[in-house]
Amino acid sequence: MLTVNTLRFAVAGLAVLLTSSLAACGGDSTDSAGTSAAGSRSAGGPVTVFAAASLTESFTTLGKQFESAHPGSTVTFNFGGSSALATQINEGAPADVFASAAPKNMQAVTDAGTPTTFVRNQLVIAVGKGNPKGVTGLADLTEPDLKVALCADAVPCGAAAKTATAAAGVTITPVTLEQDVKAALAKVKLGEVDAALVYRTDAKASAADIDAIEFPESATAMNDYPIAVLKSAKNPAGGQAFVDYVLSAEGTRVLTEAGFQAP
Repeated sequence: MLTVNTLRFAVAGLAVLLTSSLAACGGDSTDSAGTSAAGSRSAGGPVTVFAAASLTESFTTLGKQFESAHPGSTVTFNFGGSSALATQINEGAPADVFASAAPKNMQAVTDAGTPTTFVRNQLVIAVGKGNPKGVTGLADLTEPDLKVALCADAVPCGAAAKTATAAAGVTITPVTLEQDVKAALAKVKLGEVDAALVYRTDAKASAADIDAIEFPESATAMNDYPIAVLKSAKNPAGGQAFVDYVLSAEGTRVLTEAGFQAP
């Protein structure tokens, strides 16, 4: 027969067991939430992106949007000629993501992961506002009194120019060879040259300062842009999240509005 004291001890013991069980459940919930939070934070932190100069405007926009969509993340860009960026990465420069203006430069990166082609780009002739020299096509760029800027052959825009001029059967003698497309375009903006072969996207971004002349041979020199998370990435989860954002519907919208074409 149970006494009052026995009942008291039994109730007290049950209370202790219930409290312990609830605490344990609470601990599991906290751990689960912590794991979930950690999972969401795994895409955060600093993300370093090396990207072709022609991606400057669109990637800057996407970087800001990415940071808003991933609280706690910060995106740092290094824009430049794809060949120079590939060299920097191979020499140990810290980067999580590489976006190249040509597959060749991506292939040159020894620790590139699995690349995905995300856009294409093609050349136009950039001339001063109002086209003062009356340029209509590549043949006009062979005129001896016309100053022309091209990208160096090692740079994707230079390789594309070489392909396009070969298709047109013309030889252009540039007064300067630049290491990225932005530098070639700057020569036109500053009036240092009369024309330059640049990407359609760069011409569109600078439409207030220059005019763009389309030419049919550019279709033979389309550049595919691959993007990849590097094997040496310090923040691979953040890098993959950024790549996923570039490939998303919003990323596609921004890139299309900038003048890039679907791969």
